[in-house]
Amino acid sequence: MLAQEIIRIKRDGQTLARSHIDAFVRGLVDGSWSEGQAAALAMAMFLKGMSRAETVDLTLAMTHSGLVMDWRTAHLHGPVLDKHSTGGVGDKVSLMLAPIVAACGGVVPMISGRGLGHTGGTLDKLASIPGYQCAPDVPTLHRALHSAGCAIIGQTAELAPADRRLYAIRDVTATVESVPLITASILSKKLAAGLQALVMDVKVGNGAFADSFDMATTLAESLVQVANGAGLPTRAWLTDMNQVLGSTCGNALEVLEAVEFLTGQWREPRLLEVTRTLSAELLVMGGLAGNDAQALQQVDAALRSGRALEQFARMVTALGGPTDLCEHPGHYLPKAPVQLPVLAPHSGFVAGMATRDIGLAVVELGGGRRQAGDTIDARVGLSQFVQLGQAVQAGAVLAVVHAADRGAAEQARRSLLTLLQIAPQAPASAPVLVKRLLA
Repeated sequence: MLAQEIIRIKRDGQTLARSHIDAFVRGLVDGSWSEGQAAALAMAMFLKGMSRAETVDLTLAMTHSGLVMDWRTAHLHGPVLDKHSTGGVGDKVSLMLAPIVAACGGVVPMISGRGLGHTGGTLDKLASIPGYQCAPDVPTLHRALHSAGCAIIGQTAELAPADRRLYAIRDVTATVESVPLITASILSKKLAAGLQALVMDVKVGNGAFADSFDMATTLAESLVQVANGAGLPTRAWLTDMNQVLGSTCGNALEVLEAVEFLTGQWREPRLLEVTRTLSAELLVMGGLAGNDAQALQQVDAALRSGRALEQFARMVTALGGPTDLCEHPGHYLPKAPVQLPVLAPHSGFVAGMATRDIGLAVVELGGGRRQAGDTIDARVGLSQFVQLGQAVQAGAVLAVVHAADRGAAEQARRSLLTLLQIAPQAPASAPVLVKRLLA
């Protein structure tokens, strides 16, 4: 069928058949659909919406537009599991979750992405480790999975190529914020990774893509239902993103916090709760634990014994990083030349923070991209970040700015003072785990 006829069907609000969607995806890959035609259909999908069946069909078609990993001949030692986050500020959960699950008997081939907008990207964090290969060849990937049980890498050219082209088109045509298109984009890559189970971490709050509970629930339900409809057992947690997660944001700083988390030096309570919960969910889904309580005990044992730290170290080494990163992280992770504390102007309680704008402040420091081709400065970011409800005295440190020069540090300091609210009374405490979706 002609591309313009398929566009017309969706433009008029009708349902696309699987054959229409297959033709569209083939056209994305072989170039028989022009940029204008693909953009027109994306806009029609955005404006007219897509049924659950259409979303499943689009997800499956994009999954099979390239290589679909088959681990049956790889002789892996456990179930193939993964987690995906919709993105937030200071969200470094993947760095700890993958080795924790590996230490408990799972195998985690985690395909992660670069930073997008105000949210940090897991690959950008790992790229701050000297020598770490974010795009290894297949033999190296297999060796990492066999030795470490986990490998956090980027999307290869062979995986879901239709998604890469469609996303680039959506990015420049104001069609990113479509739940069906977001769902198909995320899940096509996860299905192509050959997973046996997936847990979704859907962030909700003023630092998340989904800033309202209703929007986050809609997205989570779409992801869970479409993934299960496509044959991938999936559950979701809605987790709070009304404040920075953990005590750092910025690439090298977040890797350092992850190492300190795994060694037991420092585990910010909210970050620990999210990491434990999502890790335990995967253990139950993968048949590695009989129930939630047992799974949480296994997670705690993996952290307490140092097995999770060992798996992380093995992963870094297998993918080209230094063999002693966990022993000497300060020797390898780059440091910003300027570190400037942000001091509380008066006593009170941390009553609110503009989390999205805090993420943008890290981008302004050079820790994210304004344009796709920008080079990231892995050194910059924020550390010692306060948490909501925390009591502070006048002159107390609210955060430390890590910057390339004094001018950028001062600008960030001034900005942060407007983004953090210090009030006479503590706010009502909010749970970090908002809602669980099993099906």
